[in-house]
Amino acid sequence: MVVIEGNLSSEQLQFFDSNGYLVLESFASQEEIQSMRQRMEQLLDEFDCSSDASVFSTKNQQETTNDHFFESAEKISFFWEEKAFDEDRNLKQPKQFSINKVGHALHEKDAVFNKFSSSDKVSSMLWSLGYKRPVVIQSMYIFKQPGIGGEVVPHQDNSFLYTEPTTCTGLWLALEDATIVNGCLWAIPGSHKNGLVRRFLRDESGVHFDKPSPCYNQEDFVSLEVKAGSLVVIHGDLIHQSFENQSSKSRHAYSLHVVDTNGCKWAEDNWIRRNVDPEPLFSS
Repeated sequence: MVVIEGNLSSEQLQFFDSNGYLVLESFASQEEIQSMRQRMEQLLDEFDCSSDASVFSTKNQQETTNDHFFESAEKISFFWEEKAFDEDRNLKQPKQFSINKVGHALHEKDAVFNKFSSSDKVSSMLWSLGYKRPVVIQSMYIFKQPGIGGEVVPHQDNSFLYTEPTTCTGLWLALEDATIVNGCLWAIPGSHKNGLVRRFLRDESGVHFDKPSPCYNQEDFVSLEVKAGSLVVIHGDLIHQSFENQSSKSRHAYSLHVVDTNGCKWAEDNWIRRNVDPEPLFSS
């Protein structure tokens, strides 16, 4: 039994319960931001462009999901931006400006990202939210490249990382200022109270959603503009999205998704099928 003190106030918990998201400013220090950004620069330098990598797109997720994607659950894998290539499948710019994201096991396989992901402040926050035996089920470094950073369509995290009952929370750390201009997050406040709309399933034929996406009114979304170092905590049923980055500035972020493993069951038809169970951050 680990004794942890929660670090969220009753006001913050009330805001999260009402709105389905919470912004924690200055959650990461400048040193933490710098170390993660520098480490990713290093990983990109070492990445061989000619090696196996695939395009990541939320608009064509069924078509772009392949073995490279499935195997990334327990690896550090690189995914290209959809608009990174010309008609002859050649990169239009250097690889550093062509990658959409790196995932999905940075938190396990890299010491720098593990240090933040398993930090006391992350555990304390999850304790505040009521987690009993949380695990980080996936991590992503998202680039939102200048000019080509792709749109992320409206979605709920529980669709992709389903437990029975549902327990997913997204932790989205801004490593650069995120603005309306460079593709910040947008969310529909309170939409988590309407429950899960659809699931993203994996079966012998690949992956697919069990229902079509509803149409959302863009006027219902609010922008979540945040400074570098801010953490956005996202309820698993919150409808959220981000638009293309059409600016000249990138919008780097480090994203974690956490689920509980106490009193709930990981769905076998989720896209992630691990060979080794993840280590819990704490057990209470």
